[in-house]
Amino acid sequence: MRVAMIGTGYVGLVSGACFADFGHVVTCVDKDASKIEKLEAGVMPIYEPGLDSLVEKNVKEERLFFTTEARDAIRNADAVFIAVGTPSRRGDGHADLSYVYAAAEEIAELMDGFTVVVTKSTVPVGTGDEVEEIIRKKRPDGDFAVVSNPEFLREGAAIKDFKIPDRVVVGTDDERAREVMTELYRPLFLNETPILFTARRTSELIKYAANAFLAVKITFINEMADLCEKVGANVQEVSRGIGLDGRIGKKFLNAGPGYGGSCFPKDTLALTKTANDYNSPVRIVDTVVEVNAARKKAMADKVIAAMGGDVKGKTIGVLGLAFKQNTDDMRDAPSLDIIPALQAAGAKIRAFDPEAMEEASHLLSDIEFAKNAYDAVEQADAMVIVTEWDQFRALDLDRIKAALNSNIVVDLRNIYSPEDMAGRGFQYTSIGRPLV
Repeated sequence: MRVAMIGTGYVGLVSGACFADFGHVVTCVDKDASKIEKLEAGVMPIYEPGLDSLVEKNVKEERLFFTTEARDAIRNADAVFIAVGTPSRRGDGHADLSYVYAAAEEIAELMDGFTVVVTKSTVPVGTGDEVEEIIRKKRPDGDFAVVSNPEFLREGAAIKDFKIPDRVVVGTDDERAREVMTELYRPLFLNETPILFTARRTSELIKYAANAFLAVKITFINEMADLCEKVGANVQEVSRGIGLDGRIGKKFLNAGPGYGGSCFPKDTLALTKTANDYNSPVRIVDTVVEVNAARKKAMADKVIAAMGGDVKGKTIGVLGLAFKQNTDDMRDAPSLDIIPALQAAGAKIRAFDPEAMEEASHLLSDIEFAKNAYDAVEQADAMVIVTEWDQFRALDLDRIKAALNSNIVVDLRNIYSPEDMAGRGFQYTSIGRPLV
């Protein structure tokens, strides 16, 4: 089948490359000419493991194309995916749908013959109705169907999530659209992937409900971690003890500095706004948003306390800047709250991240960027682990100890064992685990 993907951001690029790898002919469209030039040259605008080789393969085999000109891509497409950004709108927290609506306008002008218009972007309930109205108003005689097909891609594991998903959700009541979507996802039938067809509004809400529930789990275990520190319990054992219950599950129960990234912060906020608009508040999610914001700010206080209550004039080696490992995404990363707060308290920051330092340089100021983890802690007064990159899990701790001016390590991801760290002579602080 022929697919047009409007937008070459995280979702559009990964989805387009994976559909091409399924055997479909995909044209990714973006108005940013420099981005398209780089993609045609094999330069990825984001870091995602395996994406560069997947794009290169499908470009070479002439199934994946990039262009700034939408005309032919949309006219020839069986399905046109809207995969543009829906950031939080300044001032009120609602999702900014201006890019979605602009894409709908363009599709209306250029579509030819029966076209399935697929909203891949994360959008509030009722957006599909708005998209349909926009297209219908411009093309009263147009032959099209608007479908909701939310993405459930984890940054750092997006290709696997697309090709081996837990489920595919498709929101449509149109039989022809259902046939097109079934054909697009047919390669997944071999893996017996559940494909859930729902009404369009139901599909739109599923995406928000899923992300909100995961955010609730993260925030819950973070609050349990705080309680563990007060009562002398171990949050990792609490997490395992409750996660073994099949009704709860073990995923997203790792205590840390709070959630960030491109999805959870904006999606939880957008869900609360939508719920309030319909006079059906989601109080649990409201609280999660507040607690998570406070938690990220509190992590700086944890570091300061571990350093004796005063960091003025001291150098702190920070390992990890991205909101999670295997991505260069800095959106709502805990480091964006932690580092400025430490700087405000008088600390000097030397930081290292395997992929996110360039992006971080635009968002953080007065930071010295290191060439590796050991360089980051050289003559530093403390080491703070903020992001759980694999390469931080097996550091040469003797080398770390020799490099540091002190023996202070603050591990906000619980990578290391308190017993082992104490045995090596470190003054070790982690999340929700008793001091040794």
